[in-house]
Amino acid sequence: MDAVFRALADPTRRQLLDELFRVDGQSLSALEQRLPMTRFGVMKHLRVLEEANLVTTRRRGREKLHFLNAVPIRLVHDRWVSKYAEPWAAALSELKRNLEGVSMEKVFEVWIRSTPEKIWETISDDSIRQQYSFNPPPDMNPDDFATGETVEEEPPHRLVQTMKALWSPEVEKYPATTITYEINPRGDMCQLRVTHSDLTEEMSDEIWGGWPMILSSLKSLLETGESLNLQIPPEAIEQWRAQKGAQGSAA
Repeated sequence: MDAVFRALADPTRRQLLDELFRVDGQSLSALEQRLPMTRFGVMKHLRVLEEANLVTTRRRGREKLHFLNAVPIRLVHDRWVSKYAEPWAAALSELKRNLEGVSMEKVFEVWIRSTPEKIWETISDDSIRQQYSFNPPPDMNPDDFATGETVEEEPPHRLVQTMKALWSPEVEKYPATTITYEINPRGDMCQLRVTHSDLTEEMSDEIWGGWPMILSSLKSLLETGESLNLQIPPEAIEQWRAQKGAQGSAA
């Protein structure tokens, strides 16, 4: 967390985050063109952001692409904002919009003090996933909320699943997307990287915007035994019920 605060203290690094918010997944050359400094200077600032886990990278061919990672911001919120300023929760949606962009692919990372086997169990077991993720109301069939299937498994390091969102009329019109989990152990810690792909620019951030909260909740569950008790907004539940009621009337 100290590294996050140090990284955000520099205006140039904040500008780099703004640029990745505007267009996520940029190469070093693209970012260099947007800042009045040398290539070495941009590399230096990106390295600080990577060390703070605010920026994560992914190879695509010969290019190294840089993605904004909102998970550390969420962890700062969980530690410093919600505890002292719960009434400000409405303002967090604006913070999220400023920290997350829209692209064909979103990459999120979090470091967890656990084993690859335990993390694998947590992401692959539906009953455990319900403990740290958003869940539909009791009177809602989970298959009405979202559907998907596992398309690739390499326990305990890699899991690929599809997701078709169904929780509102807005998201139901979108095609299925792909979620890739990668678990990389380092000492007594593991890096969990989540890549949400097959996104399109017109998709609502409802499809991918919850990952910082979900990963923060997952980390809390594995390290403390308690999740963050994520809740679906009441208005979303009412929208779903109205939608189902309208469909029942039409039938």
